[in-house]
Amino acid sequence: MAHHTAKHGYSSLAERLNRFPLGAPASETLFKILSILMTEKEAALIAQLPIKPFKAEEAAKIWKVSDLEARKQLDALCDRVLLLDIIENGQMTYVLPPPMAGFFEFSMMRTRGDINQELLGQLYYQYMNVEEDFIKNLFVNGETQLGRTFVNEQMLSEDNSLYVLDYERATEVIKTASHIGVSMCYCRHKMQHMGKACDAPMDICMTFNTVGSSLIRHGYARQIDVPECMDLLAQAYEHNLVQFGENSKREVSFICNCCGCCCEALIAARKFAIMNPVHTSNFLPEIEAEKCTGCGKCAELCPVEAMAMVSANDPHKPKKKLAKLNEDTCLGCGVCLRGCKTDALKLKSREKRVITPETGVHKVVMMAVERGGLENLIFDNRALLSHRAMAAVIGAILKLPPVKRYMASEQVKSRYLYNLIEKTEHR
Repeated sequence: MAHHTAKHGYSSLAERLNRFPLGAPASETLFKILSILMTEKEAALIAQLPIKPFKAEEAAKIWKVSDLEARKQLDALCDRVLLLDIIENGQMTYVLPPPMAGFFEFSMMRTRGDINQELLGQLYYQYMNVEEDFIKNLFVNGETQLGRTFVNEQMLSEDNSLYVLDYERATEVIKTASHIGVSMCYCRHKMQHMGKACDAPMDICMTFNTVGSSLIRHGYARQIDVPECMDLLAQAYEHNLVQFGENSKREVSFICNCCGCCCEALIAARKFAIMNPVHTSNFLPEIEAEKCTGCGKCAELCPVEAMAMVSANDPHKPKKKLAKLNEDTCLGCGVCLRGCKTDALKLKSREKRVITPETGVHKVVMMAVERGGLENLIFDNRALLSHRAMAAVIGAILKLPPVKRYMASEQVKSRYLYNLIEKTEHR
């Protein structure tokens, strides 16, 4: 009976998580992961919470407990980063983060003695690198992806710099953040428990703004200032790491400094490259064949194997090689340029600019439209939807291109939403 109850609790939470555009397909491995992170009772409580941000009073009504008891339970969950607490305008709100980027990663962003992180790392590896359903759901389904690539700013020429917008610069995210935290890299920590970690820096995962503030408050990130974060970014450049951050223009919550061997996003980019699981930067490396010596360093550094060495077709030098780029799979990170000692590589602007959502809400709405389930985002039957949350979601929908606005309208089948879309199209 206890086993059945536990399974029911975790199943309820899995169903709840799958209301997010980025869910967590149910499996025995997922239930084992959840059982390490939380008790069955906690899973059942979390499963009842709204998808959107909520206050302690709302949780109290859902759980049928006092406000004080609800706040105590919520704070305990935040202490283990199963929830995030966000302070805005002096008021505390809570949010259930998705599994990734969310509480899966948070659980490995510092060493902990309260859970078996070695077993957890092994289960994450099984769930993400072996079973693959989660990764396919996370990175392959839909057009709008979780994260985007930041170009290595040190590799930009003066001409390039004219075409880089502020939101495309990791340095600008750092300079404008309200809070900056640094934590242990989840991916390399996980791989360390598998005996597969590389020697790239471990304490270099950056979180920003309200998410960073919550992680700092509960001891899962160390608060740092702008100069120290800039130093860490320079260190990441020196180790040829790729900057992979939240796919939004404003209020970016994270920038990971990723290696091709450990990072889930870059592994997915290699495995499912044709499906573009990671948004690229707005640049591509351009090869000057007459300068290329065929040393192969650029291909060695490329984290997604977009650069390769091919025959130069030189009858006088039959063994000579030249670099060749697969533009369809290139991230535009610029890491390859760091290895070229003959200036045979330079960055050029992509012919078609990559579209980046304005905010995190805009991103989530686009993902929900493309993957289905927008109704879960708007009509959350577990709690009353606040006018502010509705305004944010509707506002994001109205910023979508016409085709996706229509998709949104079809998914929700809402006369109110349809009328709003009609009005914006006839302005």
